[in-house]
Amino acid sequence: MLWQMHNVDALSWLSEQTSAEFDALATDPPYSSGGLHTKDRVKDSANNKYLNTPALYPEFAGENRDQYSYLHWSVLWLTEAHRLLRPGSPVLLFSDWRQLPTMTTALQAAGFVWRGVVAWDKTEANRPQKGRFRQQSEFVIWGSKGPWHDKDGPTHPGVFRFAVNAGGRKLHTTGKPLPLMEALVKVCPSGTVLDPFAGSGTTGVAAVRSGRRFVGCEREEAYYKIACERLSMAL
Repeated sequence: MLWQMHNVDALSWLSEQTSAEFDALATDPPYSSGGLHTKDRVKDSANNKYLNTPALYPEFAGENRDQYSYLHWSVLWLTEAHRLLRPGSPVLLFSDWRQLPTMTTALQAAGFVWRGVVAWDKTEANRPQKGRFRQQSEFVIWGSKGPWHDKDGPTHPGVFRFAVNAGGRKLHTTGKPLPLMEALVKVCPSGTVLDPFAGSGTTGVAAVRSGRRFVGCEREEAYYKIACERLSMAL
């Protein structure tokens, strides 16, 4: 089977899987970002933190951790992911600017080699701020389990410029554009790409369209169903 989706909590599922089963990790975990005060972090709706129209997408959880608990949780699931990857497997891990220091620390604490940061330029249409720098970038922390798997392949860009809705309308509050994910999975070896936070399934669609296999987790049932439908159509 070219793809699998599991409607479960990522950490619980990861802890139950067989070691050295996957060839790459590419994922966009919850950022727990965008709230400076306790009242912001305990809102019932994560969408309220990011959207002017919260009802636009199904709700998702995992957005109310403070920095200490977010770091601890990230090390836990990344350590399990490290166990599941084969030696040399690449890691692609999304973050925003607030959580970039936390996630680079978590990646290394889990045993991965941190190799750099790729910038995703979301174009000038994103978040203009009068008198300030525009918040138009998110980041992909990249690394590997031990030595990098490909020493002779092509050089890949260090910056990707895609509008948020490039390739079609978003289906998740924090969804990434399909052209971006198709570009990123090119660094993954042929084999199976793991995404413990699959959301609406964009990483999976990019993986199977490139001829790779895909296994994803998504605990929110609404997004799990969207991902399964998209993956079925991608084939």
